[in-house]
Amino acid sequence: MRPVALTIAGSDSGGGAGVQADLKTFEACGAFGASALTAVTAQNTTGVTHSTVLDPETVRAQYDAVTSDFDVAAAKTGMLGDADVVADVADALGEADFPVVVDPVVVAQSGDRLLTERGVDAVRDDLLPEATVATPNVPEAELLAGVEIEDEADLREAAEAVRDLGPDAVLLTGGHLDGDPVDVYAGETMRAFSRERVDTDDTHGSGCTLSAAIAARLAAGDDSERAVERGVDAVTRAIASDLSLGSGAGPVDHAAIVDGQRAVPDGSHATGDVAESIEAVRDAVAALEREWPPELVPEVGTNVAVAPADAATPEDVVAVDGRLHATKRGVRAAGGVAPGASSHVARFLLGVRERDPRVSAAGNVRWSREREAALRERWDVERIDRTDEPEDADGTMDWSAREAMTDREAAPDAVVDRGAVGKEAMIRVVAEDADALLEKLSEVASLERDADVV
Repeated sequence: MRPVALTIAGSDSGGGAGVQADLKTFEACGAFGASALTAVTAQNTTGVTHSTVLDPETVRAQYDAVTSDFDVAAAKTGMLGDADVVADVADALGEADFPVVVDPVVVAQSGDRLLTERGVDAVRDDLLPEATVATPNVPEAELLAGVEIEDEADLREAAEAVRDLGPDAVLLTGGHLDGDPVDVYAGETMRAFSRERVDTDDTHGSGCTLSAAIAARLAAGDDSERAVERGVDAVTRAIASDLSLGSGAGPVDHAAIVDGQRAVPDGSHATGDVAESIEAVRDAVAALEREWPPELVPEVGTNVAVAPADAATPEDVVAVDGRLHATKRGVRAAGGVAPGASSHVARFLLGVRERDPRVSAAGNVRWSREREAALRERWDVERIDRTDEPEDADGTMDWSAREAMTDREAAPDAVVDRGAVGKEAMIRVVAEDADALLEKLSEVASLERDADVV
């Protein structure tokens, strides 16, 4: 059974935002979408030319029709139009037994308010307390919580201030600030999601898409933090796509959203072992972003790679697009998780796997003599010498894997590569699966904390 997700929002005749964006996102994320329209707008990529807010009775009748027939697993709100609709929707959701994502659409992209003062008060006082997750942007958080936001520290304080208004959790999106965007999650834990800014004006509907993706994941059973993580990843892919439509600020590409999956060359969606591998890498990345010391990340970055059972080329191996890097905010992934996202670690993994098919996961760690010595005391460690690599080798990682597996049938726990001129020294860790790899990487981190191995 596909989970049912409900959107309560206005329409966008241009198809890039509102209910249209929500339904496309639900579909991409594996949920069946239902809707309750709150307003009808005439708009395109250049702006809104007409808008009619529906009366609260009509909105409530749609809501009741959906919830009385469908087993709604999650809902989200968007543009609600006026204070009366906000109050009525808040009343309905207060009786619901499913999680709710509140996208508090109170400020337009231009900075203009979309609701009267009474409407803003209704969102603050009536709607936000019903939210499982609220997803304000910077202007909305400033208006709702009475704060000023200029940097990441302000984002963290503002996210908590919005959470004090009643939501169980808050994702405060920081795309309005200068520099690379940072989104701050405040729930039972606090996390920051950072990524490189995409050079594009085609971001219409990104807020709707984000909140809809989170709702779809809540409908599928994810907890709030996991749903937010996957929602951020989904909207990042939608923005990064090269779709370009209309003569103004174009819509994000909802076809680029794949829920824990990825379009494969034949146009189908990844399923089975590929989807499981994607999920496994996502889990590992989340753990590393929470717990891993930045000093373990090599200059070139860390990657986590998992090979599905039938992986034959690097394009089949699931990894992190752009790798994980050490930042002032801790270890952060540069992009999403997908097949074909790694060349080096994927090639090394496949090379080791030729001799030991039990191996399906690999990652790389910054090298130091002390770290190498500590691991040698605890693990089966192989060492290779890159200065021995022949000039006609078919690939550095292929050669490294073959060299490490010479006279071996079972893979070691790790392979130490002390580098060469222009080639960074590295420790490559291999394991039977992603869980075992994460355990090994956690053990390396524990050595840092317990023995100050640098």
